[in-house]
Amino acid sequence: MPKLLPALLLLTMSGASFASERALRFSINDSWAMPMVRIENGQAVEGILVDLHQRLAAKVGRQAEMLLMPRLRVQQALEAGEIDVRCYVSPNWVNSGHYRYIWSLPFMTQRDVLAGVTPERLQPEQLLNERLGTVLGFTYPRLQPLFASKQIQREDARTQHQVLLKLSARRYRYAISNELSLHWFNRQQAPEQKLHSLSEVAAEPIACIIRDAQDVPTMALLRAMVQMKQAGEFDAIVARYR
Repeated sequence: MPKLLPALLLLTMSGASFASERALRFSINDSWAMPMVRIENGQAVEGILVDLHQRLAAKVGRQAEMLLMPRLRVQQALEAGEIDVRCYVSPNWVNSGHYRYIWSLPFMTQRDVLAGVTPERLQPEQLLNERLGTVLGFTYPRLQPLFASKQIQREDARTQHQVLLKLSARRYRYAISNELSLHWFNRQQAPEQKLHSLSEVAAEPIACIIRDAQDVPTMALLRAMVQMKQAGEFDAIVARYR
């Protein structure tokens, strides 16, 4: 028994060290909706991002703390070092560099589509004097010249789900949606009420940015993402919500 004491002491100390490591702080944009995230009482409770954050934190032996905040607050929190990991972001969406953060490999592609209430092949440039459903604060580089010239009028809603609800209610005839959200929305609709993808507007590489600091297992997180990509774990998470 005395010979076991050093080993038991080491295990106890390791367990205490593990328990003392704080949770990793992941940002959640409050304008996201299912299948990205479902928010209840100010908490992220399910969705692609919840699964991704929890899996990624578990890979490095941490808990995931998901911080819900407005999109503009996310930018401020990044600059202040208040977030450890921001996932589901494209380099094309970030206006300024974050020297304290390191980009992961892209783990998926987000496809934005022009959605409509009737099936037709149509490009945004063919629209004239139409109101187009968009998400408040989101940028659409391809469409910006059309908004600036007033060829199309932008009509914002707070979340992607609200944009699609207004389209379904015929508040306008066309909207921009990411493909995943459109598929999720249509799952809840009767066949005659389903919305239609008319054309692809943009395809963006999606990655995470991870804070490079001593209290964050930055390299371990980056390696975990490579392993998850190679093992098909990202595809499996997304497939659950298609």
